[in-house]
Amino acid sequence: MRGCKGCIRVFYLSNGGATVISKVEHELNEEIRDKEIRLIGEDGEQLGIVSSAEGLHIAEEKGLDLVKISPQATPPVCKLMNYGKFKFERSKKEKEARKNQHVVEIKEIRMSPGIDVGDFNTKLKNAQKFLADGNRVKVSVRFRGREMAHTDIGRDLLKKFAELCADVATMDKSAKMEGRLMSMFLSPKAQKAGK
Repeated sequence: MRGCKGCIRVFYLSNGGATVISKVEHELNEEIRDKEIRLIGEDGEQLGIVSSAEGLHIAEEKGLDLVKISPQATPPVCKLMNYGKFKFERSKKEKEARKNQHVVEIKEIRMSPGIDVGDFNTKLKNAQKFLADGNRVKVSVRFRGREMAHTDIGRDLLKKFAELCADVATMDKSAKMEGRLMSMFLSPKAQKAGK
């Protein structure tokens, strides 16, 4: 348990099972049993190397927690802080970061060389919608049987598709043959700050 970051506390049940109580992230106060520690004040100032008992005494005097922040260091580094406030602010930042991140997905549009105009336009609208949502789009043409002799039709189809998406997308990878599939990748254009 000592010096273990990311350890898990487990409660063993009488029926032989076990349940997780909590995940240990930092050692606090009495849990710190090192002979000597490097102490850092709440404002980041170095307070020197002291015994863990002395560090705990200083923390109690100031009404703060003694938290081991770097267990691998020699001697381990401990900081005086309000641990409850620290955990709250960290979870708030993580929540904010999760809220602001956008996961870019790769959407796929599949066509055949003999696609009808109406189907082509529907697939084009779908691709433009995916690009507007900030996703990448993989556009592919699948060749069957004798269609393999006319890959130029598929290349022209992909070229036309890219031209019609040019106002909302840029071509990442141009048309490339992979087995019986010819595909290209489109990425959304970077949006201007005004939008």
